[in-house]
Amino acid sequence: MSSAPPNSAVPPQTLSHAQARALALAAGFTEAGLVALPHPAEERDAARFEEWIADGNAGSMHYLERKGTDGQLVRARVASPFPWARSAIVCFANYNSAELRSTDPAGQGTGWIARYAFTSKLVQARRQPSDYHKVLKKRLDALETQLHAALGNFEARAYVDTGPIVERSLAVAAGLGWTGKNTCLIHPKLGSWAFLSVLLTDLPVQNAESPAALVPDHCGTCRRCIEACPTNALAVPYRMDATRCISYLTIEHKGPIAPELMQGMGRQVFGCDICQDVCPWNSPRRTPITADPDLAPRPELVNPALAWLASLSEADWEQQFNGSPIRRAGFTGLERNIAIAMGNSGLAHFATQLEAWSAAADEALRSAAQWALEKLRASVDQSSSS
Repeated sequence: MSSAPPNSAVPPQTLSHAQARALALAAGFTEAGLVALPHPAEERDAARFEEWIADGNAGSMHYLERKGTDGQLVRARVASPFPWARSAIVCFANYNSAELRSTDPAGQGTGWIARYAFTSKLVQARRQPSDYHKVLKKRLDALETQLHAALGNFEARAYVDTGPIVERSLAVAAGLGWTGKNTCLIHPKLGSWAFLSVLLTDLPVQNAESPAALVPDHCGTCRRCIEACPTNALAVPYRMDATRCISYLTIEHKGPIAPELMQGMGRQVFGCDICQDVCPWNSPRRTPITADPDLAPRPELVNPALAWLASLSEADWEQQFNGSPIRRAGFTGLERNIAIAMGNSGLAHFATQLEAWSAAADEALRSAAQWALEKLRASVDQSSSS
């Protein structure tokens, strides 16, 4: 069934903004927008991405540096990997919860797991880890199915953080928000606690010459995210140095971490929410709480005890985090992060665990544990002399 009324002058198999948004919301997304490709700011965004890569800001995320046969970065322009794509439906899924924030007071000896990674779903009356990649991919598949039912056959690709595209650039072009100084997409009513996913199609957009209204930048003179970042990853506003970002260090980076960065990592053991926690656009007074049953928080992962996390065997870790984004850090990688958080805690009783890890075969874990031990000893010495 076509979305166009009978005898309409609109050609068949074209996609309207209203239809794309309505079907995306019906599939379970919080908000959605449609953008015709290429979008007006594509060359500007491509140049910025190319400069960011050239300056080494991607660290060891070499997949971002992949080039096509034409020698151009694959992710810089949608047309590079998908020359057939004529439109993109950009979907926004809110994952905000009523749980405490990483910047709120917390008990001694606790760590922090990024809000997006402590989600869960109810399976046979029990809460199990949920991975937003899988949750949202199912919704994109449902959206695509409904579009096929309405418009017939067309080419499409669905991605949730997994494809050679820059979702945030497409989201801005689709009118879903602006790029904040912390480089997150900020929606004027929903804030930045959101997952972005994209359905690319070869369907032309109705009235493509009238793109979605862009949301102006509302960051103004605010510098809260810049000043709150403990590793100075946002020294240049609107440009994230991933090599200094705690999310990158705790998840993507697999080797040893420089001492000055470990000092700034605080108690973060997987990801980091600081720049979003301090953002006024995410104020609890203005940002809605999601009721998404597939992205509900796991209470035991909010301010988890470092001692409990350290006590998990690899088999325990597999059981606790099977189906969770936390698996991306790897078992030894999470241990490395826990060791750093223990060192930053100032709690002397963590020395026993750190001494065991200081003899680990893995260099990253070993160096983190040795650094943490030295830091704890320095804290004890300072306390004794004061």
